[in-house]
Amino acid sequence: MLYDAYELQKSMFAGASAMANFGAGVLQNPANPFAYFGGGPILGSALEVFAHASAPRGKPDFGLVSTVIDGRPVIVSEQIVLRRPFGQLKRFARDGVEGGPKLLIVAPMSGHYATLLRGTVERMLPFADVYITDWRDAKLVPLADGSFNLDDYIDYLVEYLEHIGPGAHMLAVCQPSVPCYAAACLMSADKHPCRPKTLTMMGGPIDTREAPTAVNTLATQRPHAWFEQNVIATVPMTYPGAGRKVYPGFLQLAGFMTMNLGNHMISHWEMFKHLVQGDDESADATKDFYEEYRSVCDMTAEFYLQTIDVVFQRHAIANGTYTHRGRPVDPGAITDVALLAIEGERDDISGLGQTKAALTLANNLPAAKKRYLMAEGAGHYGIFNGSKWRTKIAPVVEEWITANG
Repeated sequence: MLYDAYELQKSMFAGASAMANFGAGVLQNPANPFAYFGGGPILGSALEVFAHASAPRGKPDFGLVSTVIDGRPVIVSEQIVLRRPFGQLKRFARDGVEGGPKLLIVAPMSGHYATLLRGTVERMLPFADVYITDWRDAKLVPLADGSFNLDDYIDYLVEYLEHIGPGAHMLAVCQPSVPCYAAACLMSADKHPCRPKTLTMMGGPIDTREAPTAVNTLATQRPHAWFEQNVIATVPMTYPGAGRKVYPGFLQLAGFMTMNLGNHMISHWEMFKHLVQGDDESADATKDFYEEYRSVCDMTAEFYLQTIDVVFQRHAIANGTYTHRGRPVDPGAITDVALLAIEGERDDISGLGQTKAALTLANNLPAAKKRYLMAEGAGHYGIFNGSKWRTKIAPVVEEWITANG
């Protein structure tokens, strides 16, 4: 019923958005006299804000067609190099450029598409041969393709690294810090030739007992059964994954919006003022952010519930009780994978110390193979997107990869 109610609401808002967009176009048309005086500009701007906020959204494009290397433009093309039911491995091939560090960027499976890391990929393209995990919307995966949980996530990572080959580096943004860390532990224990040279973890919940945030508190204050009964829905018959149990992306988005509702309201108010003033460039910047932010996808119920249990309720990787398909995950097995932990000073999703804990847990890794960076003034999204990422954080990542290549 939950998913059906959302679909009905989405259909209604889609029609309202189309009507509002039409009205905004009429009121903002240069040929319309009301576009220049009276309440025309104000009403047109208000309709445009509403139309943008209520429009239905699908999977965005990366849209990265070129980069600049050594002062010259280089064409970039997206290549799907490995396909699996719940996620494909995508490479951003740089035309005519050979060599460079092989970098696997692991995108979070947390309700948004991998395109949320567009700025992360764009910044690393001049430096590295970039791959990314392009996770699939669970509602589009037929039941015949089976299930997908945290153990499967780790298996996918190992397979992706094997496909890329020995000598690769791995960068995990937020949620995948845990499965990436687990994969590094397991591959190190096996002396796997394709284990990553470096693992960079950014704002990841390795030990959520450190500086708990609202996200952590929500997960610990309610029993596991509460999540099964209240946030898991069944995909409607209108999608290929009909009948699959999922944690819907629209619930995740609602949670994130609620956490910072005041900031989101201010952002839309500022967008409205920019439109009234004719400052389309500033308004478009806000639109672009929310175009990506509101594009959400579903997670399988088994992956979501296992993550709640293992990461947020039992703190399994931090207290040494985590197992992958019955096999213990031992951070002490990491002896030569160089670890870089990055945290944002103002991160309200993964608190300070949660990612840094990975360095302490890897007690057999030499100190020279560990590094910690606290990004001053950076929030959760600021550590992998925006000016602080481009100018302060990315150079540290590049330096670490180069030093441990």
